[in-house]
Amino acid sequence: MHKAQQHRSDYLYEQHLTHLTLQGKRPATIDAYSRALRRITHQLDKSPDMLTNDDLKRYFTQLLKTHSWSTVKIDRNGLQFFFKHVLQRDWEWLNIVKPPHVKTLPDILTPTEVSLLINATSQLRYQVFFLTLYSLGLRLGEGLNLTVGDHRMLVHIRQGKGGKDRFIPLPKRTLYALRYYWQTHKNSRYLFPSQFNVNHTVMDRGGVQKAMKAVIKSCGITKSISPHNLRHSYATHLLERGLDLRSVQHLLGHNSLNTTAKYTHLSDISRKNTTTTVNQLTNDLTLSWELNL
Repeated sequence: MHKAQQHRSDYLYEQHLTHLTLQGKRPATIDAYSRALRRITHQLDKSPDMLTNDDLKRYFTQLLKTHSWSTVKIDRNGLQFFFKHVLQRDWEWLNIVKPPHVKTLPDILTPTEVSLLINATSQLRYQVFFLTLYSLGLRLGEGLNLTVGDHRMLVHIRQGKGGKDRFIPLPKRTLYALRYYWQTHKNSRYLFPSQFNVNHTVMDRGGVQKAMKAVIKSCGITKSISPHNLRHSYATHLLERGLDLRSVQHLLGHNSLNTTAKYTHLSDISRKNTTTTVNQLTNDLTLSWELNL
């Protein structure tokens, strides 16, 4: 784009950042929505206020060929925000760029497989981290950002998804593992600091994912497993042990009980309870005709 357009584009990008901040968006959202604007501006080489419907159609058609629907949806939301708050225009493509409605259930590790995963992990930092993710039901980012401190056997999860704080019971076994691991680095702030301890940064997210992928392969587990599946397994195993759905919702930090309810489809106890209840319902009927059978 020519110089005047570039200046205009830079100005609009700064306005985009300003409105994202003023609307109270979280850092991760600001990063994603700003990246969406940079990406389309770079690809189409055009100031974003000059984008036409044909430009948007061409852009998203191409994006779908190279990225997942989750990325497409983030870009769509980011551009919608830009059109609404910066350009003060409606974005017609909100109802056109739609991801398919697919409901999938995540793969769940059995307790035996969780033990196998942890035991087969050779590096202590990943071994303790996998135990922590599972035993606390944490998202990857929540686990990486755990800080040093005594929480009376409760872990304080700060600024989780949606900006919410919550407390989670800390199992004694996990506490002992964390204490043992902390002695190897004694970082004053983080429980899982960067291996190189650069500016008190946390352990690398990509490193965790690669380590788990390698261990899963070495264990011969053919399920599609990432660090987040340990959280899914935690919720499912709690339900199987009889913990009520509302308590699991609180532990996971879900806004809606419907989000937590998906784990009932993964749990053996839900199927057993359903079968038992249906049988009890029928058994309570008094059927006189059975006397003649």
